[in-house]
Amino acid sequence: MTEEEEAWDDVSSEGDRAPGLSASLGAACLACVLGCGGRTMPGASADAGNDARASAHSSSDSGGPLEAGRFDSGSNSTSAIDATSSSSSNTTSGKSTSSNSVTSSSSSSTASGVDAGTDSSSKSPPPSCVPGGPGMTNCGLGGSGTESCCTSLLVTGGTFYRTYDVVYYPYSGWPPLAPDGGPTDEADPATVSDFRLDKYLVTVGRFRQFVNTVYPDGGAAAADAGLAWVPDAGSGQHAHLNGGKGLANSGPGGGYETGWVASDDVNIAPTNSNLSLDPGEGVTWTPAVGNQENLPIDWVNWYEAYAFCIWDGGFLPSEAEWEYAAAGGSQQREFPWGSTDPDTQQMPSQYAIYDCDYSTDAACWPAQTNLAPVGTAYLGAGRWGQLDLEGEANEWCLDWFQLFYVDPCSDCAYLAASSQRVGRGGNFDDAVDDLVVSLRAEGPPTNRSQNGGFRCARSP
Repeated sequence: MTEEEEAWDDVSSEGDRAPGLSASLGAACLACVLGCGGRTMPGASADAGNDARASAHSSSDSGGPLEAGRFDSGSNSTSAIDATSSSSSNTTSGKSTSSNSVTSSSSSSTASGVDAGTDSSSKSPPPSCVPGGPGMTNCGLGGSGTESCCTSLLVTGGTFYRTYDVVYYPYSGWPPLAPDGGPTDEADPATVSDFRLDKYLVTVGRFRQFVNTVYPDGGAAAADAGLAWVPDAGSGQHAHLNGGKGLANSGPGGGYETGWVASDDVNIAPTNSNLSLDPGEGVTWTPAVGNQENLPIDWVNWYEAYAFCIWDGGFLPSEAEWEYAAAGGSQQREFPWGSTDPDTQQMPSQYAIYDCDYSTDAACWPAQTNLAPVGTAYLGAGRWGQLDLEGEANEWCLDWFQLFYVDPCSDCAYLAASSQRVGRGGNFDDAVDDLVVSLRAEGPPTNRSQNGGFRCARSP
């Protein structure tokens, strides 16, 4: 077992995915955060005056009052969106990667509980999908189709609670709901502006285009003269926010996001060996194009995920942005699709890829046998149409991990350096109660794991 792999395993077994916490819930809950297995509780506010709020449906978003109840996406979920990026040309470290024009086809069905995302722009698609082919232009409902795998959907901003549906210590395995099925224990409000969030997890096929840019000629150029491409220092900011300064830092020192730091260039190393650290655990990457191009890329560290999104014309989502999209904003959904427990359904994998249920093989490993082509779980669409927000793979976020949320938060991220970066969403071997949206995860930014993937966010 490698050092990177062991680091993630330690986090996974020592409490990276346990249930939610608010300042008023007491020391017993905190003990669970520090010692229980599973995901961490959505951190309590640093301001102890913000007590947990038990009333459901008390928040509102920019679209008006919160709808009663929490909705399920239904069988025709997702909206017709063309793939776009925040720019059609990405200039990085003296090297320019220009996106050619590619038109993707898209489906047009919209279901109850899914808001129709809109993308009326004529921007070219991101470079990761320009070549076309498996894992780039054949995504769709059920895991295959003719939609661009770079499809990015508009998430309409608003205000929501980052802490809700708290599971109390001792860990009961399931959050209590309000009598009307709504959320409970709402705390730690955050406001998020409009942004785009990619519909699909980054596929092997898309990531291959990035590897070909970083390591042209099979890596020979990089071995002889260093990386052929690195992000520009300061790139990867949410430049559409705060007058171009990006996300506000909610951590000590304040200020705004700095973007890519040049000293992190050394952490970009998506080699064949790094992307295949433990074949016994399972890997989705293959050195040559194969039959796994539509699976989510795994074994990618935080730095490579961030660099990929910068190269692709976007950035990593903040933790608040990711959770806002998965929660359906002020609808505070238990799962991205609503409150339906997929364990009660005849085909749970239509909602999420979890609990090693996708494969007919009884074993959980290797991972690639239990991962599905992105978008397979078509009933699991979130409010704005994103798929696989829970299950399939954990997703890197921009923030450093902090146990307690800091209030208030308006277009914020926790940017004060610590030892762990935030991850969100369950993965293919998590149980159903680990798919609750408000649960959190964390891992060292150098960590590589068969459970880890990511998706990019973009300017609206």
